[in-house]
Amino acid sequence: MSIRIIYGTNAAEMTYALLKDAGVEKALPVDGNIVLKPNLVVAKPAAEGATTHPEIVEGLLGFLKDHGCAKIAIAEGSWLGETTDRTFERCGYKALAKKFGVNLFDTKKDEVVRKNTPEGTFAVCRTIAESDYLVNLPVLKGHCQTTLTCCLKNMKGCIPDGEKRRYHTIGLHRPIAVLNTILKPNLHLVDAICGDPTFEEGGNPVVSNRILLGTDPVLLDSYGAALLGYEPNEIDYLRFAAEYGLGRLFDETATVRELNVENRPKTNLTGQGNLVKRLAGYVEERNACSACYAALIFALNKTGVRPKNGKIKIGQAFRGKTCEGFGVGNCTSGCTEFVPGCPPTAAEIAARLTNFKL
Repeated sequence: MSIRIIYGTNAAEMTYALLKDAGVEKALPVDGNIVLKPNLVVAKPAAEGATTHPEIVEGLLGFLKDHGCAKIAIAEGSWLGETTDRTFERCGYKALAKKFGVNLFDTKKDEVVRKNTPEGTFAVCRTIAESDYLVNLPVLKGHCQTTLTCCLKNMKGCIPDGEKRRYHTIGLHRPIAVLNTILKPNLHLVDAICGDPTFEEGGNPVVSNRILLGTDPVLLDSYGAALLGYEPNEIDYLRFAAEYGLGRLFDETATVRELNVENRPKTNLTGQGNLVKRLAGYVEERNACSACYAALIFALNKTGVRPKNGKIKIGQAFRGKTCEGFGVGNCTSGCTEFVPGCPPTAAEIAARLTNFKL
């Protein structure tokens, strides 16, 4: 199993290139029913860090159409208290569906089928359960109850509202894992363009301009957890999913293939919220790549560490220079102490932050 990552600012082109690099067309059921499941939990534009960028779905739809796929639907059921129709409209999916001639489907209105699981009978929406090819399109972001939401938790939009309520009453973490023993997407495309590392409904997006692709949801989620500064064992549903045999937890033996590494975009704090702006005050940033910078912001938010003896250095302008203090990324190897990596994960940065006297 492996993870593919692509960097850039044109999400549609990035998605198409990522799919092509992975050879996804070889497994497509051209005459089958293909269902795309984004994260449209709330009626907010993707730039706020909560919902899947429609540009990613645009790139996917273009790829599917170019390879002869015709029976395509976009399916989602927004969270309790929100209407899916409103999210389709406000998140740009109605215009997208019209452009490509595909159907939008509200799972809240779907028939329910019941499936046996290791933990009893669970209800899921028929359209999702009976699809021939399911593409999961989650956002990598934080969550106030489960810490992380990504591939595995995004399947919660494929169940009726009553079942969503039940999940909360029986513990949430284990039901999320159990659900994924029933619904097993063929492909996962993770929107890590500007997810909010703190809350599932967005508001404090952190721009990292990357998209991830893979077939193992546990691997992708545990890798995503590391990017946000968490260990997999901090997130119960990841541990449960691994125990159910749904995938492997990320470690140093996993293969990560990066595309467009040389074109990693520069940091852009515009529109990232007051939290990120406050944290940026502790950083001396000089031409930092956004992937590296975002990992540092995630780590500062996670640890609560606030430098008192000089700002944290990060960026390509520090390459080859000797300087005092703490640096992040290979470019700052001349600092008194630095976190190696290009980019290092937020988990790696967090571990070093807590042990270094800043």
